[in-house]
Amino acid sequence: MRQLAKKGNMNERIDGVLRKFRSRMTSYPPGMCPLALYRSLLQVSINQSCGKCVPCRDGLGEVDYLLKTVLYGDADEETLSLIEEKCRMIAATADCAVGVAGANLILSSLSEFADEYESHIKNHRCVENVTQTIPCVTLCPAHVDVPGYIALIKEGDYAGAIKVIRDKNPFPTACAMVCEHPCERKCRRSLIDAPINIRGLKKYAVDSVSADTVPTPEKNVGTGKRIAIVGGGPSGLTAAYFLSLMGHSVVVFESHEKLGGMLRYGIPEYRLPKARLDQDINAILNTGNIEVRCQTKIGRDIPFETLRKDFDAVYLAIGAQLGNRMPMENAEAKNVIPAADFLQKVAHGEPMDLTGKKVVLIGGGNVAMDAARTAVRLNAETIHVFTRKRDDYTALQSEIEGAMQEGVRFRTLLSFLHIETNKDTGAVQAVWLQPEIVGQYDQNGMMTTEHSSNYPYRFKCDLLILGVGQRSDVESFEKSGIPVNRGRILADEACMVQGIDGLFSGGDCVTGPSTAINAIAAGQVAAYNIDEYLGYHHKVHLETAIPKSFPNPCIPTGRAEIEEKDPVERSRNFDFVELPMTHEEAMREAGRCLRCNHYGCGAMEGGRGE
Repeated sequence: MRQLAKKGNMNERIDGVLRKFRSRMTSYPPGMCPLALYRSLLQVSINQSCGKCVPCRDGLGEVDYLLKTVLYGDADEETLSLIEEKCRMIAATADCAVGVAGANLILSSLSEFADEYESHIKNHRCVENVTQTIPCVTLCPAHVDVPGYIALIKEGDYAGAIKVIRDKNPFPTACAMVCEHPCERKCRRSLIDAPINIRGLKKYAVDSVSADTVPTPEKNVGTGKRIAIVGGGPSGLTAAYFLSLMGHSVVVFESHEKLGGMLRYGIPEYRLPKARLDQDINAILNTGNIEVRCQTKIGRDIPFETLRKDFDAVYLAIGAQLGNRMPMENAEAKNVIPAADFLQKVAHGEPMDLTGKKVVLIGGGNVAMDAARTAVRLNAETIHVFTRKRDDYTALQSEIEGAMQEGVRFRTLLSFLHIETNKDTGAVQAVWLQPEIVGQYDQNGMMTTEHSSNYPYRFKCDLLILGVGQRSDVESFEKSGIPVNRGRILADEACMVQGIDGLFSGGDCVTGPSTAINAIAAGQVAAYNIDEYLGYHHKVHLETAIPKSFPNPCIPTGRAEIEEKDPVERSRNFDFVELPMTHEEAMREAGRCLRCNHYGCGAMEGGRGE
């Protein structure tokens, strides 16, 4: 018994080491040499080897040596062939998964990072621009100076923090409410305890000082240039903000009665109160030089050719606001509605009374979760969410958990077969679902499924919501000769539309449905490239000094989370669900920041317009 206790104790200690190792992998910084990463992962496989079979015991070590020669610039093309040959042999002959997984890891690197291998062999260095960067700044699509505004929050300068955010992102309030916070994904604080609650701190700043009371930077001297922006959502308004500060005149054409795009008409009030969104929009319009023409649709009210003639440049930021329907019989039946259309009806003040109704929702993204939680607030009797695969749940985990707490029921491994309608009313009365079983993963690492031997079954419903994506309204633009492929405008990373001088496009109408921060980033890129196209190189000056940094003692400290109202209370109305962070929580959370912009990381990445 004494020996068993010792083994148990040893296993617990090893588990503790592995937990620490996982935190190191989680916080692996962007911009590092991928070949060095793959070699470190290969060495993990070597350390896991039991040593019984030669391919794993000796072969992985030989591959490690060859990788070392590549990293040190001592390899040639023959070395790569030798690495591939040895890895294929190990994958085919190793006795267990340790050797197979290790060899396949390196084989995948040969294809995924062929340019890195070539650069190390020919130039004896990493490819150009590969350098360690600050994770939170790099992973923020808009490249906001996260450590800078956290330092200002710590100093109690909330207006200064808003100015720093606005230096790259003119929607500090909206992003504080709904951003998916990719900046937290590789926070180096994970090495110690948990990532900084960056979104929570941003929310504390805008809760402390209204964004529209914080002055925007001084405008540059007027240039006399006029830019038309089609679409008043996050991407279009971001471009308008920066172009206005550069001294250009901007006219925003918006088809809805108010600005905001999907921030206003796609995100429910309980997640983003529209009065708070208006604070950001007011601040943007306060820069001046921005004229707004709402309820004006290009292609219907004004020909696109008129914009090309009357303006020096045009930016198309029309978003992706049309909900998709599934290509099947009865997809247009009564009470079958795309999730995006359902949310827009509610936002326009046309909510359905779902009292006593059974609601079925197909899809697992953030829009689907918004629709499900909105149905709860419209008093639906039951809401069931169905997906075919487990990894179809792409919504934020917090959104899925919130829906579960509010009574939404989830089922997976069910493929959608067809819609059954009532012969008399033409309305949906049931959906037919086919049970699935999991299969192999595809080349993208996604789970595949196949039909189970279980029979399809019928599920009654009174309302069917289709959360299966959105598309852009590009028909009129395509008729005007703008290049479109599969419903998306063809534009490059500089937001320049292919083959049309002076025409730019970005956001969801180019990439497909994405996040608000990605749309904001596209608007920023477009603004700076439009400015360059017009022959200028303006800069927007940050009028706030970042506090001096001091080393962090790295004492493990719990992460302060944003609390929410009780699920029963919040599900009864559309009131905002999140509770304010206290001053003590915010100060402690801001104090956890390691100030990676000065300590332990590389240079700031992501200049304006890059």
